[in-house]
Amino acid sequence: MTVIQKIERWGDLHTTKALDIVRIGLGLLIFSKGIAIVSNTQALQELLLEKSVFGFSGMMASVAIHIAGFVHLVGGILIAIGLLTRFAAVMQIPILLVAVFFVNISRGFSMLNSELWLSLIVLLLLILFWVTGSGPYSVDQAMKKKEQL
Repeated sequence: MTVIQKIERWGDLHTTKALDIVRIGLGLLIFSKGIAIVSNTQALQELLLEKSVFGFSGMMASVAIHIAGFVHLVGGILIAIGLLTRFAAVMQIPILLVAVFFVNISRGFSMLNSELWLSLIVLLLLILFWVTGSGPYSVDQAMKKKEQL
């Protein structure tokens, strides 16, 4: 049994029903952030170019924003319904790492920088759901029960 399998097994055994409410809320939050990204690509592109994150050119910034928006839209829905939750969480983590360490941290650690704190909380929740998985009220769990019948 590999380390990843041990972590998944531990997470499956130690998840609670209350975490499902948090998972659904997190999925909806990520999905809504994906809508905001897709609907406001020009402003985000200017922000990336202004901060010169990763030395992006205009075209590279546009592609990165569209990829991040797509991953947020699809991943948010997957997390909310509890389908492939671990995979969806892992796909979100690099985007949140960039948001925390390259985009939002430039404004400082003040309490007024709500985007940084929101990004940090979402990042920590994604790591939590990467470990614990979908939970009892999820499509994954329903599929496992159906297989056992």
